[in-house]
Amino acid sequence: MGDTRLDRGEELTRELYQEHGDALLSYVLRLMHGAREPAEDIVQETLLRAWNHRDQLPPQARRPWLFTTARHLVIDAYRARRARPAEQPLELVDPAVGDEGIEAALDSVVLTAALQALSPEHRSVLFDCYYRGRTAAQIAAARGLPPGTVRSRIHYALRALRLALQERGVSST
Repeated sequence: MGDTRLDRGEELTRELYQEHGDALLSYVLRLMHGAREPAEDIVQETLLRAWNHRDQLPPQARRPWLFTTARHLVIDAYRARRARPAEQPLELVDPAVGDEGIEAALDSVVLTAALQALSPEHRSVLFDCYYRGRTAAQIAAARGLPPGTVRSRIHYALRALRLALQERGVSST
């Protein structure tokens, strides 16, 4: 008979990898400028730490915990490389970018995933409104829609985006 605590840890690790593995690897790859092997090692170490801390890991904040832990591991790996200059240098994090750049990369990954969860209609009006800076009237004219429909889509798109971000562990403060 197996240890149930061990079984729960393995199940949690599988669940975390299935839910967050691709996004986590994508995020770490971006931080490490595409260095796949070290990025996979970071993801593996992140999941190992989640397994080791499975009793303290809050269910509603798993994704932010994973991404924060991965970010810290990337920074640690970068610092370890700098401490041993005789080794072959590996570009992990651009030191000129600093924490703000890393936070921006994390925000970008999370926001991209949340936007992908929206319908194409909602995504397109948000893109036109916030990226292109168009008004509801301009969007309506360009798309051949009534302005009220565009305003309604913007409203419901923002609600859906807020929900998608909350599902990914982003809280509105």
